[in-house]
Amino acid sequence: MRKLLSRFAPVYALLACGLLMGSLLVSAVAQDHHDHSHQAEQATHACPMHPEVQGAKTDSCHICGMFLTQAIETKAATHACPMHPEETGGEGDRCSKCNMFLTAVEQADQHQHATHACPMHPEETGGEGDRCPKCNMFLTPIQQGHDHSGHDHSVDEGNSHAMSEAAPSAASASPLDSSAPQGTTKYVCPMHPHVVSDEPSTCPICGMNLEPVTVGGPSEELRVQVAGSMQQALGLRTEKVARDTLWRYIKTLGTVQYDEDSIFHVHARATGWIEKLKVNNTGQKVKKGELMYELYSPELVTAQDDFLQALDYAVQNQRNSAELLRKARLRLELLGLSKRVIAQVESSKQSIYRVPFYAPQDGIVSKLTIRDGMYIQPGQTLFELVDLSQVWVIADVFENEQTWLEVGRPADVTAASLGHFSLEGRIDYIYPELDLVTRAMQVRVKLDNPDKSLRPGALVDVELFGGPKHDVLTIPTEALIQTGRENRVVVARDDTGFASVEVKLGMISRGKAEVLEGLNEGERVVVSGQFLLDSEASIQGSLQRLSQPDGNGHAHHH
Repeated sequence: MRKLLSRFAPVYALLACGLLMGSLLVSAVAQDHHDHSHQAEQATHACPMHPEVQGAKTDSCHICGMFLTQAIETKAATHACPMHPEETGGEGDRCSKCNMFLTAVEQADQHQHATHACPMHPEETGGEGDRCPKCNMFLTPIQQGHDHSGHDHSVDEGNSHAMSEAAPSAASASPLDSSAPQGTTKYVCPMHPHVVSDEPSTCPICGMNLEPVTVGGPSEELRVQVAGSMQQALGLRTEKVARDTLWRYIKTLGTVQYDEDSIFHVHARATGWIEKLKVNNTGQKVKKGELMYELYSPELVTAQDDFLQALDYAVQNQRNSAELLRKARLRLELLGLSKRVIAQVESSKQSIYRVPFYAPQDGIVSKLTIRDGMYIQPGQTLFELVDLSQVWVIADVFENEQTWLEVGRPADVTAASLGHFSLEGRIDYIYPELDLVTRAMQVRVKLDNPDKSLRPGALVDVELFGGPKHDVLTIPTEALIQTGRENRVVVARDDTGFASVEVKLGMISRGKAEVLEGLNEGERVVVSGQFLLDSEASIQGSLQRLSQPDGNGHAHHH
């Protein structure tokens, strides 16, 4: 027996070692599983730079060495922050950035189908063919920000066709018939007013519900109802249509110019040399009879000698010398000698070699062409004198305002920069031609200028007055809505009702407009805020969208 046991002892030893190693292996596996389970339970934090590295709160990243700070959500991310969608969590959690409560997030399968959104309410999303629950418009495709290589563009291309097919009961696009029977109710799209239907339906273009509009007959006008509080908010003001006297009136700009009737030119009538010049520069003021220059001219000396010989002959033969003396005196006058110089020659019986020449009138030297010692010839302009006691004002008047202008009409001229206001004058001349560039007609006003303060070239304000028109129906011009094709006003029919009325105008003057047709005396027109009532309106149904009594019409403004 001992031999047998000794023979199998090595086998028993091997079996015992195997059993011992198996038990140790099972124990190690169990311990490793327990460690991993414990580590998974403690893996509540992750590295901010390497999210795949997870661990406990006090662990650090084995890649970058940073402490694990970001908590790993263990519950389902069913909520997200409205301001920071990347911040997710469960119900009751807060955003780590803004501390807002997380809101519920739609399921992923719903987002997969949210390929369309409402144009007016982008938060309303859905699939193709869906409608917005707020305005009932068809949802349009959402423009994706990622790669469109896999996007089916056939949806976009057939969008309009799909929208039309999705509304089989939609109204046909026909213009609003203003000749419909009185009290007829039509249904109009708030976004597309040309879409009109006789029955309640939806718009084939945008899918919105058609809103009811009452269309009156030819004698019924469309009114818009505005409550008193809304009138105050809009700043509406009204004024009465009244009768008044309108004066034809034009306010324009004018330019001061010389009175061409008072311009005097001094010319040489004989050859000679300037011996003494008293006028030295342009702009110099001279008075009538003041010495201007002295001239030595052999021709003038010869003429004086002939005059003296005629005087001597007249003393000897008075009967036959009268005509000769008259011609000799007339020759001196035509050569430019004044009567005072001729009388001096006649009394002294001697010729004057330096003949003086005097100023023929008061004025200002506007042109000077000679200097001391200069040689002059007949026909040469020596001086140009201008009298500023009277000036011209040339005003521009547009072509459509010239019909009632006449010579002699009163005019007021204002030169505020010079301190002159309402200088009275009259239209002196109306020029026959129009300016080819400005298409304006020129009117001349003559003004007295006793203090010489109005200077040529100055700009002045000119007011031209015509005859009055008595007892005409007038409204303030600020009440007008001018479209280019017609003139309209908004009339207050009662305390809360307003209507847009077309008017025919006559003369417009000083903030008042003559009304020929469309209004009656005593009616009240809106003078402030009328554009808010008449905006976005056309001739056909101009105030339809503003006349919803319940205020729930979908009036979308672009």
